[in-house]
Amino acid sequence: MQSLATFPLFYLPPISYFSALNTLDFKFEIEKQEHFPKQTFRNRTVVGSPNGALNLFIPVIKGSKFHTAYKDVKISYDFKWQRLHWLSLEACYRNSAYFEFYEDEFARFYNKQSTFLFDLNLELLEWVFKQLKKTPAISFTAEYEKEKPAGLDFRDHADLKKNSSFQNKPYFQVFEDRNGFLPNMSIVDLLFSQGPQSKLYL
Repeated sequence: MQSLATFPLFYLPPISYFSALNTLDFKFEIEKQEHFPKQTFRNRTVVGSPNGALNLFIPVIKGSKFHTAYKDVKISYDFKWQRLHWLSLEACYRNSAYFEFYEDEFARFYNKQSTFLFDLNLELLEWVFKQLKKTPAISFTAEYEKEKPAGLDFRDHADLKKNSSFQNKPYFQVFEDRNGFLPNMSIVDLLFSQGPQSKLYL
């Protein structure tokens, strides 16, 4: 059986994530056995705000950051991060061409409480695939492999430190007149700006 490329599971991943998936015809597996790494997109995303790139992060329960399996990391609701994220998303995209087109379906993720970060991120990823008219057969790693075959390990390809190196083709953004084009934002930046055309963009 041919080995699949292994991807991490991010919170509303950046465009580079889907660009990489597209080059692989969306044939991949998700890493499920890794320890939860800090400073990555597993619990944060970057959107285009009136003041430039804005980081939104999902808080996790204390203790989840150290040698805890990612699939077992629990979301913290000590403060109302869902409300903060939704208000931020509205401020960033209310005036975009397609925010209202996706709003009702997308809002439900911010009106319910998921226990595990992995589960929430997977639901969001599946929702994005639906909007992109993609139906990949999602599979998961059965065990953690430190080394993967060359060209098949994408687990670190889009961490926060490397994120700025990816330059995608410009498209219209809400605050482009203030910020210029902001590359490699969250996939929702593309969806809210391009709508159903996002599939063709990728």
